[in-house]
Amino acid sequence: MSTKQDFLFELGTEELPPKALARLAQALAEGVCQRLSEAELGFGEVESFATPRRLALVIKDLESQQADKEVLRKGPALTAAFKEDGTPTPAAQGFARSCGVSVDALEKLETAEGAWLAHNSKVAGQSTPALLPEFFEQALNRLPIPKRMRWGSNTHQFVRPVHWLVMLYGEDVVPCSMLGLNAGRVTFGHRFHHPSELHIPRPAEYAVLLESEGHVLPRFERRKLTIRAQVEEAALKLGGKAVIDEDLLDEVTALVEWPAAITGSFDARFLELPPEVLIAVMEGHQRYFHVVDDKGALLPNFITVANIVSKDPAQVSAGNERVILPRLSDAEFFWRRDCDTPLFDLVSRLNQVVFQKKLGTVLEKVNRVTRLAASIAKELGADSAKCERAAQLAKADLMTGMVGEFPELQGIMGSYYAKVSKEDESVAAAIADHYRPRFAGDEVATESTAYTVAIADKLDTVVGIFGIGQIPSGEKDPFALRRAALGIQRTLIENKLNLNLSHMIADAIKGFDKGVIQKDTAKLVYAFMMDRLRSYYADQGYRPDEFEAVLETEVSSSFDFEQRLKAVHEFRALAESASLAAANKRCRNILRKNEETVPARIDPALFEGEQEQSLAKALEQMDQTCAASLKDKDYTAALKTMAALREPVDQFFDSVMVMADNKSVRLNRLALLSKLESLFLQVADISRLQD
Repeated sequence: MSTKQDFLFELGTEELPPKALARLAQALAEGVCQRLSEAELGFGEVESFATPRRLALVIKDLESQQADKEVLRKGPALTAAFKEDGTPTPAAQGFARSCGVSVDALEKLETAEGAWLAHNSKVAGQSTPALLPEFFEQALNRLPIPKRMRWGSNTHQFVRPVHWLVMLYGEDVVPCSMLGLNAGRVTFGHRFHHPSELHIPRPAEYAVLLESEGHVLPRFERRKLTIRAQVEEAALKLGGKAVIDEDLLDEVTALVEWPAAITGSFDARFLELPPEVLIAVMEGHQRYFHVVDDKGALLPNFITVANIVSKDPAQVSAGNERVILPRLSDAEFFWRRDCDTPLFDLVSRLNQVVFQKKLGTVLEKVNRVTRLAASIAKELGADSAKCERAAQLAKADLMTGMVGEFPELQGIMGSYYAKVSKEDESVAAAIADHYRPRFAGDEVATESTAYTVAIADKLDTVVGIFGIGQIPSGEKDPFALRRAALGIQRTLIENKLNLNLSHMIADAIKGFDKGVIQKDTAKLVYAFMMDRLRSYYADQGYRPDEFEAVLETEVSSSFDFEQRLKAVHEFRALAESASLAAANKRCRNILRKNEETVPARIDPALFEGEQEQSLAKALEQMDQTCAASLKDKDYTAALKTMAALREPVDQFFDSVMVMADNKSVRLNRLALLSKLESLFLQVADISRLQD
């Protein structure tokens, strides 16, 4: 009889990669739970623990044993199992032997397909402790670890060397060996505060024991909240407010087991540097949290989180201050030196940097982007001179000492250096903003100079990389083409830019030397960019068939595409939509199968019934009624108006035989259907909508 007990797993390791810790813990929990469910073992709440030196799980109320199962095996058909005299055939005898019984012990199974020999056996369920080692070994082997390492003289591999293994089911150790370790009940506390052994009596006491005696906060989220509270309190004591970046907070949480916030300061003269530089030094290099005043201006202070409660915090603070000083001094040196050279003077040096071997240097890319930006500016009616200047200067800061030291500041520093060089304000802003959106959820560039250069730069990259055959596959996307493609689409849509995407792609291709770009690149790039748009709208709750309905019309403008998609989405909610979608589907099928030439005009003299006349009249009126809405691209209003066609369309299909024997009548009716289909196609192909 199955009982329930709590279970604990803990793997003690060398310090785990901080940016991967939370993901590893989640993947371990999901992998184990999946295997328990597949084994039909019931369990309660699952709690995951993750610190720099351990991955752990507590599974509550885990059943002690699988339930017994009845397994029915189907053998040969009765017609093949026995001879005419009733004696068993070799097939029946072989099946009986495989089941470990005589032919007489087999059963007869009656099914709709016929009668069969069968054997019903009872399989005893396995004990949970016997199954757990394999489950965890499988889960550990499938963790998302890009590169595993070996240690010592053994052949075991993991993300970091392992030191101890705990597997407790109730009060009992699960006997097993994994990654070269024998399971036990011994864990270890904080590396400095409690480096000695801790014996775990039972799973429920694991977290309490580590915290109360081991000086370890094993719960990731609890540790994160503790750090946030400590940092915020420390900032208040400094007279400011801590700026807590969530990614940095996660990373710091993954670096400490017993957090202790410590404040520090630096010379106020460094506040003359751009704030992004100071933040890059503090957050990116030192993992410090920065502090601002009530107006958002940086204070000459920082907050670090130690992994130990020091008896002399002042010493720890002084040590961190000593560490950050040379970093800030280097940044100050780079800033002053870089400011001595006009930004435009750095452009020619970009010929020393390779963008991509087949596509040339960054300077060649800049020249292509400048030409393309000017072309797009002309289409938009933007200031071409400013767009060209911004495109020329957009990558110049790659040649500065500051960006060489802090690559994440590219664009941002270019904007500052452009202002020092007395460039136009919109040009300076565009140098930073043309990289937008930098990441998922980031805002797009919203000023005309900036978004013109942003579109040109990203489009040149996508077209160029596709053009040499390096199309993203799986997770491999070294040039971030997916992000670039969606960035272009979002920039067009959110700024309401009616630019022809196909024309822009063709224009971008012209910027490359002859023979560099492969054939069909334009077609592939367009499909790729629309595919990114498909995912983008799916995330917003639009259904795939709604997207396909608009895609079928081959809309040239991404902004226009969105307007149509919204209209289709709203149309779908109308009571008339299902009937009209079905009618359009019927129209399409009839017209596609027809091999005769359908006349362009409808002849009322060929109508044989009232339903044909009513539909023709309704279509004529609809053409006039919807004209203004379609001209203004108010597709929602147009489709809502077209919904009134439901009744005459339904009556037509209920009463009229389209494929009449009389050729003239038949073609006239096909012309009527063609006009109905064409009317809706001015917005979308609603025949694509599913029930």
